[in-house]
Amino acid sequence: QVQLVESGGGLAQPGGSLRLSCAASGFTLGYFAMIWFRQAPGKEREAVSCISASDGPTYYADSVKGRFTVSRDNAKNMVWLQMNSLKPTDTAVYYCARPVYTSCTSTYYRWDYDYWGQGTQVTVSS
Repeated sequence: QVQLVESGGGLAQPGGSLRLSCAASGFTLGYFAMIWFRQAPGKEREAVSCISASDGPTYYADSVKGRFTVSRDNAKNMVWLQMNSLKPTDTAVYYCARPVYTSCTSTYYRWDYDYWGQGTQVTVSS
């Protein structure tokens, strides 16, 4: 069955970095774009990045553009989110999700995802 398992969260200081990992299994990763979204207490869910299956476009939310970088290795069934220059406002549970499409578009933030993981907590605080 499809499984997505996030890891790499933790406590970071403002200005610090974390690298989140998403291990995918039960499907061919190379057929799907992948999404990272986050959920903070009392806030709306926010899609922060979309990476296309192969050579398609990558998108970032304005709130993380220039600080976060998404990458993937289809052969290893892995997706990563490198988070630099972290801010307290980045504190949230981060999830990877599988959308129902191959290539990202500017509407990647829409909830067109059929699987997602259990999430990993990221806390940014001094």
